[in-house]
Amino acid sequence: MKRAEIKPSANLEIVGFLIVALAFSAAADETFRTLKLKDQIYTNVIVTSSTATDIYFSHSAGLASAKLKDLDPALQKHFHYDAAKSAQIETARREATAEYSANLSKAKPPAPAGTDTNDDFVAPRINARSLRGQPVPSIEIANWLTDAPSTDGKFVLLDFWATWCQPCRQSIPELNAFQTKYANRLTVIGISDESEATIRKMTSPAIDYAIANDPQQRMLRNLQITAIPHCLLVDPSGIVRYEGDPRYLDGQKLQHFLDKYSR
Repeated sequence: MKRAEIKPSANLEIVGFLIVALAFSAAADETFRTLKLKDQIYTNVIVTSSTATDIYFSHSAGLASAKLKDLDPALQKHFHYDAAKSAQIETARREATAEYSANLSKAKPPAPAGTDTNDDFVAPRINARSLRGQPVPSIEIANWLTDAPSTDGKFVLLDFWATWCQPCRQSIPELNAFQTKYANRLTVIGISDESEATIRKMTSPAIDYAIANDPQQRMLRNLQITAIPHCLLVDPSGIVRYEGDPRYLDGQKLQHFLDKYSR
């Protein structure tokens, strides 16, 4: 059965614009000795990027983000905070998410021809165009930050992530374990839309699989990814077998896909 068509709405177009705008909003890193956020004080703060609603920064204990509306007035002015504009954007995001989820619930991913997928795990929700059971689009990147990996005859796990994204960082140890355990059968590739310099600044957690960047966000736009982390598990014949948050793809589920769809 053909998957129901999800047409972009005005809200989704706004969110799409915001995603693109984020890529161009980062200025040179700014350093602050301290940053007070409600009842918490961060030290040795380096703001790496900002949007109309948020700032993303590193500090002495790791990475964090903050809403501009929660900063003190001086910092709000420094980051050009506009309360009305910020509220409008946040409302558009919420409406777009609700609308996308409603449309997605009506759309049933197609099953691969001649394959019984009843026992395949399906993520409870995805934040992207559904490709389950379909050929994976061409992988478009700007640069490899590691050696280009070998994918011939292997499963490929594409993970879309960013250094500022805490759930993305939480997934890294599990992805490292997958790459180590299934090195002969699986290639894990992390793709970020950040600059090479930003990615290389992140030293913890360490990444033991291939990394590339795509600052032009070609794949994000092509796959209509609206939230990260998002991953695609592609079998050796190029068909997407799993899509969604990598945190749902535990070792048992991955083993199922590897055993079932091996050539």
